[in-house]
Amino acid sequence: MPAVLTFDDLKKQIDSGAVDTVLACLVDMQGRLMGKRFHARHFVESAFEETHCCNYLLATDLEMATPDGYASTSWESGYGDYVMKPDLSTLRPMPWLEGTVMVLCDVIDHDTHQDVPHSPRAVLKKQLKRLEALGMSAMMATELEFFLFEKSFDEIRKEGYRDLAPISGYNEDYNIFQTTKEEHVMRPLRNHLWNAGLPIECTKGEAEAGQEELNIKYAAALDTADYHTIAKHAVKEIAWQQGHAVTFLPKWHHDRVGSSSHVHQSLWKDGKNVFQDSSDSLGMSDVMKHYMAGMLKHAPDYTYFLAPYINSYKRFRSGTFAPTRTIWSVDNRTAGFRLCGAGTKAVRVECRVGGSDINPYLAMAVQLAAGLAGIEEALELPAPFKGDAYSGEEGMIPTNLRDACCALKGSTMLRAALGDDVVDHYTRAAEVEIEDFDRVVTDYEVARGFERV
Repeated sequence: MPAVLTFDDLKKQIDSGAVDTVLACLVDMQGRLMGKRFHARHFVESAFEETHCCNYLLATDLEMATPDGYASTSWESGYGDYVMKPDLSTLRPMPWLEGTVMVLCDVIDHDTHQDVPHSPRAVLKKQLKRLEALGMSAMMATELEFFLFEKSFDEIRKEGYRDLAPISGYNEDYNIFQTTKEEHVMRPLRNHLWNAGLPIECTKGEAEAGQEELNIKYAAALDTADYHTIAKHAVKEIAWQQGHAVTFLPKWHHDRVGSSSHVHQSLWKDGKNVFQDSSDSLGMSDVMKHYMAGMLKHAPDYTYFLAPYINSYKRFRSGTFAPTRTIWSVDNRTAGFRLCGAGTKAVRVECRVGGSDINPYLAMAVQLAAGLAGIEEALELPAPFKGDAYSGEEGMIPTNLRDACCALKGSTMLRAALGDDVVDHYTRAAEVEIEDFDRVVTDYEVARGFERV
């Protein structure tokens, strides 16, 4: 696999004329890439050290509106600047864009010169530092699921997002023939991402018409979050180049299954998986059991970061492979948490709660925080659930954003792990989503009640 670009490599490619543009990007609260396109020569002369952006970029909603109520920035404070500090270890080509490379930036406070605490990369790095203090690191992987549509983004937008038609006419889970028809999008996606330095494993059809899955190799946690974000961006751009729209909305139609983003994770020390214990019947160490117990106990507290929008909760329905309960089971896709690789060196936990709309930095950080709390408290892991997890009513996942917001706001665990300012910031983000939805009259309400009420 091609190595990620070094700064010297970049200079050579600029001199040869192969590169003329550098994308300097931060990751916003929604997990999107925001930033600037630099002339490559200016970037290597000065902008590689730092550039600036408006601090509203970490206090907006999906529409880039500037809601009030954030302590970090406001109209009253004048919406000042943040520093974007390029992390040159993330330099990589973007082969689907001519002459272009990209770099991810950390977001630095203009006055203190410290990481902005609620910036997604900083939130994750804080939890990784806690692990480092224990001599451990986290290995993780995320699965990206999305839907591919017949028409383009512009066509669908101009038609009011009505009568949406997926690219296929039937469930294409593992279906080679149907996915062959989609290779004009998926083949360049795999190859371009590989050439950008991402350890791509495979793509496959998922369990619905037009639904795709992209798998990226298990890696260090921060790398995994970077890979997820870059890959999600690439999916949109490459589909757009081929005249198609994609969506990472978890539930785009009530009759269709939803899209998830499962997170696999384990802790490592001295090159070994500390979740493994060959003397245990399932191969689980005490560290793993405590970690998983923490994930289960605190799941309601961090559900917001796995389901951050109103639509996110439409996905949690019985019989759809989306979980409804925060319980664990062994290789059981009906549970919120699945033990994978039981009895092997690859033993790990898969959190199945998160939807395709997660910000991976935040979702991974809060799971680490919960697991670390379980280790610190030496929590006891209950026995694994057996059977159909949809059949019970205990340990239910919050069923709406309002409940998840309340749980987040009141979480002593997350306040201790992330800081009050970070919890309050993202509580406000949840409130903004609720307030915005509450003011809208939906098509459902009009069609149901226009004549009948």
